[in-house]
Amino acid sequence: MTERTAILSRMFLVFGLLLLIPCVLAFQLIRINYLEGDDLRNLWSQQAIDTIPIPAQRGNIYDANGTLLATNAANYLIALDPKVKDANGKSVTKDQIDELALTLAKQTNQPPSYFKKRISTAPSHSQYIVLAKNLSPIAKDAVKELGINGVIIEESFSRKYTFGSLAAHSLGFVNHNMDGKTGLEAYYDSDLKGENGVQQVRRDPRNQISAYLGAPKKLPENGHSIHTTIDSYIQAILEDELKKGVDKHLAEYGTGIIIDPKTGAIKAIANYPTFDPNYPGSDENENRRNFAISDMVEPGSTFKLVTAIAAVEQNKVDFDEVFETPESGEVEIHGLTLRDHDPLGNMTFQEVIQKSSNVATAEIAMRLKPEVFYQYARNLGFGAETNIDLSGEVAGILNKPYDWSLVSLPWMSHGYEVLATPLQVAQAYAAFANEGMLMRPYLVDKIEDQNGNIVLDNTPVEIRRVARKNTLQKILPIFESVVTDSGTGEWAQIDGLRIAGKTGTAKKVYQGRYSNKYLASFVGFFPAEDPKYVCLIMLNEPKTSGYGGYTAGPIFRETAKRIAGLDRDIQRSMSPTEDSEFITKAPSLIGIEKSVSEHILNKFDIPYSFKGKSGFVVSQNIEPGSVLEGKQEIILTLSETYLPVDSSKVKEGFAEVPELRGMSMRQAITILTKLGLKPETYRSGTIERQFPKAGEFMRLGNSVTIRGKAKSLELVAVEERD
Repeated sequence: MTERTAILSRMFLVFGLLLLIPCVLAFQLIRINYLEGDDLRNLWSQQAIDTIPIPAQRGNIYDANGTLLATNAANYLIALDPKVKDANGKSVTKDQIDELALTLAKQTNQPPSYFKKRISTAPSHSQYIVLAKNLSPIAKDAVKELGINGVIIEESFSRKYTFGSLAAHSLGFVNHNMDGKTGLEAYYDSDLKGENGVQQVRRDPRNQISAYLGAPKKLPENGHSIHTTIDSYIQAILEDELKKGVDKHLAEYGTGIIIDPKTGAIKAIANYPTFDPNYPGSDENENRRNFAISDMVEPGSTFKLVTAIAAVEQNKVDFDEVFETPESGEVEIHGLTLRDHDPLGNMTFQEVIQKSSNVATAEIAMRLKPEVFYQYARNLGFGAETNIDLSGEVAGILNKPYDWSLVSLPWMSHGYEVLATPLQVAQAYAAFANEGMLMRPYLVDKIEDQNGNIVLDNTPVEIRRVARKNTLQKILPIFESVVTDSGTGEWAQIDGLRIAGKTGTAKKVYQGRYSNKYLASFVGFFPAEDPKYVCLIMLNEPKTSGYGGYTAGPIFRETAKRIAGLDRDIQRSMSPTEDSEFITKAPSLIGIEKSVSEHILNKFDIPYSFKGKSGFVVSQNIEPGSVLEGKQEIILTLSETYLPVDSSKVKEGFAEVPELRGMSMRQAITILTKLGLKPETYRSGTIERQFPKAGEFMRLGNSVTIRGKAKSLELVAVEERD
């Protein structure tokens, strides 16, 4: 083959191949368009079609009166695509940017220059410049009215708690995905969330989504709305008074609970410090804890309800029996020392509870078999969850009798060696107020769907009977006597309103030993003749005093007084009738100055005389609260150790320290508080030492240290065990 022939052959081969390409392309066009066209078009449609969720609206939360507590708020994001062109092919102009910046400045706290800078400094290829977030519907409408091409408005929803921190620990909060994290939001999350809908859309090769005509869609099912038992008015009262009390007594935190004893419906739960569920991350984690259900504490003397019910029902105590306690106020039980807050002498059963004697209460408890005492405690709800509809509840600890030591029963009789939540204590007293029927506490009354149909209707749940009715009728006057001038709950009294309750003062364990830090509480119900409200107040580590009656009692009083003002039935029962006879009772004057005592007694036209010339009242011959017959005279004994100085000698903002030695701890605290000084207590009982000494001048608000004579009961117990 010649060279010319070889070249021609290669040329024909190349031309042949070139002619083959159009033939192949023509064949593929015919195959795609006619032979397999329908199948390929269906495949493309399947790959280009996608679905996006249509978010369901979270259900609302209402209080017992229909007031909206939690709902959803629409938020808007404003962004700008500067590359978008209008019908005339023009992009966003400088005048339009100026107008947009000015409008956004009016709706936010930013100047117009802020928004102009965000646009000018954005990358040149940017088609999505975020200008503002979380704008209101009003701001969104203002921007939309500008009619600027390229403005992007995106809608989203966030949870809105109408009254900020009101009932925060009951309501809880949600995260950024609108999932409930605590409180009712978490417990009823599946009911509140609803079910998202689905929208079919097209997705182009650039992953851009667009709707198309006739696209199928499934509408969302919005979440159910919850109607709670919370009364916003009562909740606000409790929170307000609790805050005042925590601040006044310099407590670490405080807890309050109000229950309807007949149904178990929670009217209010409050903790202070609190948090705002609209901005849950802005407060400390500790503030978000619901101490009412998640804290286990030794309840102290409020637990004496268990001892009283068990002893009376088992006929282990006679109401006329006199209990003799030592002059020192302390006894030794199996090598451990048990003592009262003050030497209390001889007492009837009523006075044992009224004056809160640990020694006599232990004596009564030791007449019971351990398993019997344990069963009464279990019946009243201790050692088990209340099953309230809130997440995070703990069961407390109530050991079974085979785990007890020889001193467990006497110590448990006044609230030690047992751990309970504040809600468990409130539930037990609610059973007392409800004639012995223990009710399950609950927060949700009913749940409705988006059409108003009721999907859940909560009814009160009876758990068990804790004691016979006649047993509770017998002890009711005893617990009423606690809230009198003669009882430890004297600071919880309200004129005209019958209240039954009990104080609690418990030392706290710190690093394995009982410390001089206290948990102070008061729990009671009113009106005692037909209870409508059970209220518990608990303060953790109050600095002014550890006594529950002195610190928690006044918070209860002010709370109950304001609630009574909202309740017409209670107001009518408190109003004296025209035929009612005026009865004069002996006031409590111990710890009060002579001049103030004279004013009080003269006001009520009560005859009196003094033993001593000056100082404070240290004793009175007629028991406080006793009915005065005719013109019966009250004889008051004065300290004669504290002589008020000439006011000209006391600088403004100062007070003179009185002589406190020989007084009871409670009397000394009362005197110092009235002078504007801060008592700092060590141990309890009769005051043995004080600093500074009497007669010195101190700036108001400064501390006066007072030390009791007897050693603390729990410290002795720990030292013996060590």
